[in-house]
Amino acid sequence: MQICGIDDAGRGSMIGPLVIAGISIEKKNIKKLKSIGVRDSKKLAPKTREILYKKIIEIVDDYHIIKIPPKTIDRYVSNHNLNHLEAETMAKIVLNLHPDTSYVDSCDVDYKRFGKEISALSSNAKIKSSHHADSRFIVVAAASILAKVNRDKTIHRLNKKFNLGSGYPSDKKTVKSVKKILNTYKKPQPFIRTSWKPVQKIINTSN
Repeated sequence: MQICGIDDAGRGSMIGPLVIAGISIEKKNIKKLKSIGVRDSKKLAPKTREILYKKIIEIVDDYHIIKIPPKTIDRYVSNHNLNHLEAETMAKIVLNLHPDTSYVDSCDVDYKRFGKEISALSSNAKIKSSHHADSRFIVVAAASILAKVNRDKTIHRLNKKFNLGSGYPSDKKTVKSVKKILNTYKKPQPFIRTSWKPVQKIINTSN
């Protein structure tokens, strides 16, 4: 029986892509993920995540990673449809991996509704949706590591040029850098999510 885990990274960031990753593994082999120390990516140091990333892709039967650019995120946010974007993307991963059952981390307050939407979008696949799935299910934790490492690589490349910090609104360095970039360039750079309220605030203050 193939079990799939799906999670995202970077949903609340002001910059960079939203990364959604999924892994598929035989149910009998899930214990192998636990034996190498897989757990929620937020509880692991960056270097540990990178080491686990390589081990995970060696253990799992298949994996699929999708990066959603800021331009697409902004389009969905403007229509108040960010949750739908995540559901659509997770459904694509389910269709790509062909698992028997998928465990997903719900971004919707109504986790059952979110699961039903993914199921409908992926030809009525069996979806187990829940909050904090990355800390409850090892397969989702493995997916969270793949998503986080991929997003971190993108942010690392951006930091080399713009010194943006973590990318989140709670990071003063990020807010200061985004403000400087928006004031320096005539057009917002493609890595900035202009639909985000903290970014909108900077744009309105600058005008």
